[in-house]
Amino acid sequence: MKKVQKADQLWQQQLPEESYRVARCGGTEAPFSGKYNDCKDPGTYHCICCGQKLFASAHKYDSGSGWPSYWQPISPGAVTEHADHSLGMTRTEVTCSGCDAHLGHVFPDGPEPTGLRYCMNSASLQLKPEQ
Repeated sequence: MKKVQKADQLWQQQLPEESYRVARCGGTEAPFSGKYNDCKDPGTYHCICCGQKLFASAHKYDSGSGWPSYWQPISPGAVTEHADHSLGMTRTEVTCSGCDAHLGHVFPDGPEPTGLRYCMNSASLQLKPEQ
């Protein structure tokens, strides 16, 4: 799949301000503030920028972290992981493989079967209900 690329000005026009700050500028929403943190609706979570499928609601769980958390992406190629050395620590940043939008970070403290916690920002996601 060809990567979606747009001029920064077009992303600013397309996205709500908070989504632009988080997804395109690498920001983070405040814990417990995102619309999907407590959401239990069935469906598929897509990238707010390019619409790529990222996570299934069946893989979502309550991590208590204040951000929507998933134990795996919807498919192996849906997200890309990168070393993040900001804030004086080393973490693994998760981005959309379709457009490089910042989604959040993945941590090795999640539930089985993967043991991973994909801790995402609601501002980077769009839930499309099951049909």
